[in-house]
Amino acid sequence: MCGITGWIDWNEDLTKRADTIEKMTETLELRGPDASGTWLSRHCAFGHRRLSVIDPANGAQPMVRPVKSAEDQDCVVVYNGELYNATELRNELAGLGYRFRTTCDTEVLLLSYVEWGPACVDKFNGIFAFAIWRTDEETLFMARDRLGVKPLFYLHSEGRLLFGSEPKAILAHPDVTPEVDAEGLAELFVIGPARTPGHGVWRGFRELLPGHCLTYDRDGLRTAAYWRLESRPHEHDAEETARCVGELLADTLERQLVSDVPVCTLLSGGLDSSALTALAVRYYGRTGQGQVHTFSVDYVDNDKHFQAHDFQPNADAPWIERMSRHLSTVHHGVQFDTPELVEALEAAVLAKDLPGMADIDASLYLFCREIKKNATVAISGEAADEIFGGYPWFHRQDALEAETFPWSLAAGLRTGLLSPELRQALRPEEYLGDRYAQAVAEVPHLEGEDSQRRNMRRMSYLNITRFMPTLLDRKDRMSMAVGLEVRVPYCDHRLVEYVWNIPWEIKMTGNREKGVLRKALEGVLPHDVLYRKKSPYPKTHNPNYLSAVRTRLLERLDDPASPLLPLIDAGRVREIAAQTDASSHLPWFGQLMSGPQLFAYLLQMEFWLRHYKVKLVT
Repeated sequence: MCGITGWIDWNEDLTKRADTIEKMTETLELRGPDASGTWLSRHCAFGHRRLSVIDPANGAQPMVRPVKSAEDQDCVVVYNGELYNATELRNELAGLGYRFRTTCDTEVLLLSYVEWGPACVDKFNGIFAFAIWRTDEETLFMARDRLGVKPLFYLHSEGRLLFGSEPKAILAHPDVTPEVDAEGLAELFVIGPARTPGHGVWRGFRELLPGHCLTYDRDGLRTAAYWRLESRPHEHDAEETARCVGELLADTLERQLVSDVPVCTLLSGGLDSSALTALAVRYYGRTGQGQVHTFSVDYVDNDKHFQAHDFQPNADAPWIERMSRHLSTVHHGVQFDTPELVEALEAAVLAKDLPGMADIDASLYLFCREIKKNATVAISGEAADEIFGGYPWFHRQDALEAETFPWSLAAGLRTGLLSPELRQALRPEEYLGDRYAQAVAEVPHLEGEDSQRRNMRRMSYLNITRFMPTLLDRKDRMSMAVGLEVRVPYCDHRLVEYVWNIPWEIKMTGNREKGVLRKALEGVLPHDVLYRKKSPYPKTHNPNYLSAVRTRLLERLDDPASPLLPLIDAGRVREIAAQTDASSHLPWFGQLMSGPQLFAYLLQMEFWLRHYKVKLVT
């Protein structure tokens, strides 16, 4: 994976602005620690930071190749991602007469554009965000993968477009001021740590939507969808459906194990990660690649303090050991203590350029940093719950009937944290209602579906398009902040398209959440692991963490110069701090963010406002 950035400007000669594009590029150094490159012309400047995974010696970017229709003109690409069908595309292009200078997928992607133009995205299987400049037409083309695994932000003003893998690249431009308006604050306080699709939070910033492309030329900026979820009748019974799911998952995983650098898997002992690890072990055995290395994360004294509840029914440690022994993996257990988690809250903000999932982000950042010492690519089980319907809110009537985002049911608590002035400016209940209505209006219902199937399709759509991007963004930003590439096989668009149309009763085969996935994995996993009740990414249960973040936040609130004070009701926050204890399991966001994470989120917010010198425009 890599970091990309660029600048298109019709009113300025960018060949004289090499220093600016270099500064923008260097902000992405952590995403691409192995190499750096820039390319400039009069109206286009590109920057690239490279993390070498395929063909380390020859895949330098920006990469330049001739335009097919004008050999004296060029196409130039900056690209972040992986194409998992690069071999098939390479063979097809070779049959059309193309000659390759490298074995990397960057060249495959660029020559695909040279041959097929914007329609090339329909042929890609992978995760990607890229920009291509045609010198003959002076046209920029950008695209993002179908599920939005790889990020791509942009800022458009009259005659100018700036873009980057992360907001920090755009913020590095000297003409960009770190401003946030009322809508951005609503995203942070009402929707956050999720974001409305396409919303960049920073004033004027947009994120190219998943499955969308963008064209920019002298006629202006245009975006269009090249992919979206489509509802159609499902033709298979439960047996055939399980077989198809199993085949798709195995094929996807094997494609994503291809690499010229060490690959590992993240293993929690749950269904999703255990399945990927078991399939990886089978593949390595068949191809003679030796043992699979696995990694897991835990926290000091979690075994002493863990208490089961609806959202986290059991601890991972015994299951991790069970699967590692069963599969004979080389296992690496990573453990963190409270002081590390608290200190890493700020590193997580710097990685994301925004407040995030508090210690859930911080622990992932630390975890990825440890993995990077042994591997460059990791396989992760992200997205299976959104796609197959594994989260508790798929199965709780109160969540199904809530008429709001089911991972954010505590709307009253959220609005109660805001200062009266900010509540008046944001109108948080109205903002939340509008964003939810917008999401529900997008659902592609199938004609003739009964009410239960319509409800479950709506819930699936909300999870795939609103909750899953939050976790994918988190995984990308925390991993790339340490130069680790994480691949997510459950986000293969072929698998998502197929599972989207599986009726709920088949998804619930055996009357179990993700039942059809469990059935597909019979014979792959031991029975007890196959039917283990879902448990999410682990968080610390140590009461020292609650004490540490609560104390630190109260210290910030005692500082009259704190930029957080005008935005919150400090008295209400103090009341909650006096009441909250380690047994508080009602999620403030998702399954994992409750009382301690609320305090940590506000700490991140306070640090973000100070560090980025955010100017509020309300």
